[in-house]
Amino acid sequence: MLTHQKIFLASSQELEDDRRAFEIYVGRENEKWVSQGVFLKVVLWEDFLDAMSRTRLQDEYKRAIRECDLFVMLVANKVGRYTAEEFATAFGHFQATNRPFLFTYFKERTDGSAALAPEDERSVREFREKLDELGHFPTRYANTEGLLLHFGGQLDKLAAAGFVELRPDPPARAAVPAQKIKVGRRGVAIGRDNFGSVSTGDTHIHDHRDQRDQRTIVHLAARTGASAADLRRAYLDWLSRRANELPLLAADSGRPVQLASVYTALLTRHARDETPGGRGQASARLAARGEGEQHAAPRQSALEALDDERLLVLMGGPGSGKTTFLNFVALCMAGELLGQQPTDLRLLRQPLPVDDGEEARSSSASRKKKAPEPQRWRHGALLPVRVLLRDFAASLPPPGVRVADGALWTFIVGQLPTPLARYADELQRELLADGGLILLDGLDEVPDALQRREQVKRAVQDFAALHSRCRFLVTSRTYAYQRQDWKLDGFAERELLPFTRGQIERFIDTWYAHLAQDLCRLTESDASGRAALLKRATQRPELRELAERPLLLTLMARLQSKGGGSLPENREELYAQSVDMLLDEWEGLKLRRGADGQPVVAEPSLGEWLNAPRNKIRKQLDKLAYHAHLQQPRLTGTADIRQSALIDALYAASSDPAVRLKRLEEYLRDRAGLLSPQGEGLYQFPHRSFQEYLAACHLARFDYPDTLSKLARSDPNRWREVTLLAAAHVKASPAAIWELVDVLCAEYDALDDANARQAGEAHWGSLLAAQVLHETGLAAFNPDLQARHERRRLRVRDRQLVVLAGARLPARERALAGDLLAQLGDPRHHLREVDAMRFVFVPRGRFWMGDADDERAPLHENDTLDDDYWIGESPVTVAQFRQFVEASSYTAHPSEALQDLDNRPVAWLSWHDALAFCRWLDARWRARLPAGWAVTLPSEAEWEKAARGGVEIPGSVIRATLDDGFAPRQHALQANPQARRTYPWGEAWDAERANAEQDIGQTTTPGCFSLGRSPLGCEDMAGNVWEWTRSLWGKDWDKPEFGYPYDPSDVQRENLDAPDEVRRVVRGGSWGNPRDSARCAVRHRFFPVGWLDYSGFRVLLRRSPVS
Repeated sequence: MLTHQKIFLASSQELEDDRRAFEIYVGRENEKWVSQGVFLKVVLWEDFLDAMSRTRLQDEYKRAIRECDLFVMLVANKVGRYTAEEFATAFGHFQATNRPFLFTYFKERTDGSAALAPEDERSVREFREKLDELGHFPTRYANTEGLLLHFGGQLDKLAAAGFVELRPDPPARAAVPAQKIKVGRRGVAIGRDNFGSVSTGDTHIHDHRDQRDQRTIVHLAARTGASAADLRRAYLDWLSRRANELPLLAADSGRPVQLASVYTALLTRHARDETPGGRGQASARLAARGEGEQHAAPRQSALEALDDERLLVLMGGPGSGKTTFLNFVALCMAGELLGQQPTDLRLLRQPLPVDDGEEARSSSASRKKKAPEPQRWRHGALLPVRVLLRDFAASLPPPGVRVADGALWTFIVGQLPTPLARYADELQRELLADGGLILLDGLDEVPDALQRREQVKRAVQDFAALHSRCRFLVTSRTYAYQRQDWKLDGFAERELLPFTRGQIERFIDTWYAHLAQDLCRLTESDASGRAALLKRATQRPELRELAERPLLLTLMARLQSKGGGSLPENREELYAQSVDMLLDEWEGLKLRRGADGQPVVAEPSLGEWLNAPRNKIRKQLDKLAYHAHLQQPRLTGTADIRQSALIDALYAASSDPAVRLKRLEEYLRDRAGLLSPQGEGLYQFPHRSFQEYLAACHLARFDYPDTLSKLARSDPNRWREVTLLAAAHVKASPAAIWELVDVLCAEYDALDDANARQAGEAHWGSLLAAQVLHETGLAAFNPDLQARHERRRLRVRDRQLVVLAGARLPARERALAGDLLAQLGDPRHHLREVDAMRFVFVPRGRFWMGDADDERAPLHENDTLDDDYWIGESPVTVAQFRQFVEASSYTAHPSEALQDLDNRPVAWLSWHDALAFCRWLDARWRARLPAGWAVTLPSEAEWEKAARGGVEIPGSVIRATLDDGFAPRQHALQANPQARRTYPWGEAWDAERANAEQDIGQTTTPGCFSLGRSPLGCEDMAGNVWEWTRSLWGKDWDKPEFGYPYDPSDVQRENLDAPDEVRRVVRGGSWGNPRDSARCAVRHRFFPVGWLDYSGFRVLLRRSPVS
């Protein structure tokens, strides 16, 4: 056991800094004392809650003083009445019991100090006289360093004298075994309450904990005289119950769905490279094994990420499963420590779902080799502690006030049920001595407006530093956490991935198995049939993307199970039905079972209680959501809705003047569903998407579309989703959608306006108009569309080209504009048709190759390219590769290569696929090419010169197409101002010039990064896709057989017939790589038979034939 020594610290208000320094010092000293079996706890007056009066609060102080082992008093400019009383209490108790031991410190006044008020000076003098009478001699100190030095020495002396009892290190902890329970007939426990898992012969009975009052269990297990093991078991039981709750998913039978029954393992990826110099640890390990070329961004289960990293931040979008994973880990850890099946480590480590695509790509031999392996977890059962950081932030002092070092621990203790408060000391001892698992949920839900994020961040990092034996998991939304000033020092990062096909099907199977086997609501055959139906439905294009989000997939499953198999057709309908379902639960009547077992009405429905029709209640809630969304200070999470605002909205719907305020407050407090209480006087919608949907419904009725358009154009990050949902809400009337499109993308908008705000709004409006058309299914050409609407559609299409080429919107939004352009019909023929491909001219002459800091590619001047050539302005696109496939009946390529949008660079290609395209194009163009010219892949030298430019370059970019002809051009050369440039645009990295480090997570259409063109006019030479060259690297991953300086006379260097075990050079980096890979000089290597989701190519026209 850990011995606790309580130190009561008393002082007047002006010594706040000294008090805080004292508290920090004791916290740091605990690292030494805990190892000797002692924990020092500082008690401050701030630790006490306000009472009805100062007098009653002072009684609490006096009681705490009498319970302390040490009393420390700091005095400076005055001694108030209560400070004197505290000292008198401590001294009196010391005389009676020899405790607490007293230390009194007087801070010396500096020469420049202001004169004291007469009454303050008198209070200090009288207190000194009192100490003299008592024979107590104070210590003087000049600064906090002197204070802490003296007090530390006194502690050591007390320990040596035996006042502080030192004990050896406690033994390592062990799991609390499950108690044996004698069971009578029908599984009834004999001699105790049956609230554990009970075995009767061959039958294992797991109790339904939701049917029992959790507080009863805690009180029984934490009764007077309960042992530390009893308290630990009660704590774990309490925590597991809370973690297993899914209140949003209460089953129709009234019994809640349990997390343990429906959880599906999650996948993550490295959010970014975590090492300052480039790749993260996992990527570095893959590269060391020679496997880096096989994985753009290695996927890893969330559990294995937690296994790898002691300090981990798990990021994801809304409804991605962050909190669900955190709760599931807590549940299984607690279950393992309780010896409670099936919620144990075996459940936690269950194998990942097998994705059909992965299974298809693996060989039949490897599939037969072994069954799916459990997820890796090497740390055993860790004592879990779960914290909602949003609630912790609400407990902190006002912004700007320093947070005490022990604030997070104080909050954790405060969250324990009262009967478990006695377990707090033992809990802290175990965490400090043996470690545990600290689970901190919702870093991004800390309100920015209150500037509490830095307070919470400091508290978390200090807590992690003190509890160095613990593992930590923090959850946050991706876009919130990736703001650099919000990051936690020393914490690794992983980002949750959308559900794969295997995960979707695993969830559906477990959902319906739960309904059939655990809740007994369906027969096995009915459950199997509905699961198959939902699996097929989630493969529909309009639902596939929704099903990749765990939250929306769960709602789809609920709606299907509740509606007899029918499913909403799109996102807006999904929200509409979900809101109706949640509103049913929130405002419906409540039933209880009477003494005779029959249902009786405990509370009427909200509509009956208010004497208001449901549609009026719903309209008021829509309006409430709109105002909450409008006034919400931050752009993430769900708005806090004050109880007064909710009640005002309900009063507005009511036609009963007799409704009483107090009764309405009580009525709302115990209800969950569409709105749930979130602390004293606050309510929230279950997710931001519901808030957005209801706000959209309001704006679709109120001043539509003008107010909606103004909001969306001026504050798109807040109103984008609302706009799209509002458009979907009115899509039964296409005229209403075209009206919205017309005001979003106005005919007379000036996208190049010198006024930055107006131009920005025009760009945003154009992008949002395209999203509206896509959301409502009106983006594609329709011959039956009225001419005036077709003109609007073409206006929106053409505006995407302006958005794409400009720098008004961030790269992610420009990428979206490119994707929408594909849906609208990209008019850029040079990206759609092979015969319209654009080439840029590269004149003969010297250029700089390599990098002074790269030993694999040392810098040197290359003068071997003594012929002009033409290189593709951009990588070959999906549309162009499809044209090749259809014209040549080529079948060797992976099917994934043609599944992307037409105007994006084609990926998933091997070197052989790229070369086959070049040979086909060469044959197609043979009659129209200059004599002796050929279409091929570039060498790495030709590629790098196109990216960097020669020592001399043309004064302007020279472009040509097949129709223009490829005869040499007359051109005047000028000096390349940055002939040794690091990136195609210059020396400094600029994230707005390349699809790398953007976290876009996919390829983007050429033109998104027009500012990143090379000096010769090439697009996307940095990032987007790695580009195949015809140059060889060699067989060894680390040691190239073909090095620098580049020698084109080495006929083997670009041997097109080299065997497939010889790697080929790829250039340019990709969307999944850091900036270092996007340098002009970087040489990478892949096996020529490999195909990856970031391997593409561009073509070259050169004079010399390539054999």
